[in-house]
Amino acid sequence: MAFTKIHHRGHRVHRGRSKAPLRVLCALCGKLFPAVLLFVLFFSTALPVDGYFVTYKEQFYRLFHLHFNQYPDDTMENIYWLEQALKADFANPLYALALIENETQWEKYRYLFMMHVNLKLVQQYLFLGNKWNKRNAYFYNAPWRDQNLESLDIAENCFRTALYYWDQALVWAERANDRRFRWINLARVQFWEDEAFRIERSTLDYGKTISRELEFLQRVRERFQQMETWYTIDDSF
Repeated sequence: MAFTKIHHRGHRVHRGRSKAPLRVLCALCGKLFPAVLLFVLFFSTALPVDGYFVTYKEQFYRLFHLHFNQYPDDTMENIYWLEQALKADFANPLYALALIENETQWEKYRYLFMMHVNLKLVQQYLFLGNKWNKRNAYFYNAPWRDQNLESLDIAENCFRTALYYWDQALVWAERANDRRFRWINLARVQFWEDEAFRIERSTLDYGKTISRELEFLQRVRERFQQMETWYTIDDSF
């Protein structure tokens, strides 16, 4: 059965179809029967090879995807695609993720896109930080105090990076909420419109969430710092 292989080479995504290796078949079988040869020739010519380069913001954004189980490698992959989306150029408005009919819509679309991608990076860095964060400092963790403190340092770096992207999202949301765009609604990206509205009304505030996580992390860190690297078991009873 033919199958599709997807290779990531830099920013090139290559999609291809497998071709039957005739020489290997000849070596294994000695000779090919006419029916097998016809089968191989048919599938080797009917299945084309194509590929495309990932160049624009919208293309990188489409590579972002959520996982049922959010493992660190999956999160870091998403962070990579989203950060590349921030760096890349926008595609022609014809290929935008929303219906663009004039320059004003195009301007608002760009602001919403940048806000939304920054918000996704906030979420991904929070996911990543929580993989290393410690919710409590139990006494029996004392032998691994240094490792736990190192883990908390990694979590703090993730949370502070999330805070940076939250500040960036606020900048783009403010631009998207400019009064010039009040009567412009991009229906195909309604979720982005809702995010900008919630930020304006302060019902979406990752800043509070991140600050709370950093404060809690610091309290756990202080408890680990007060520990000795050993503990005594009282077995007198």
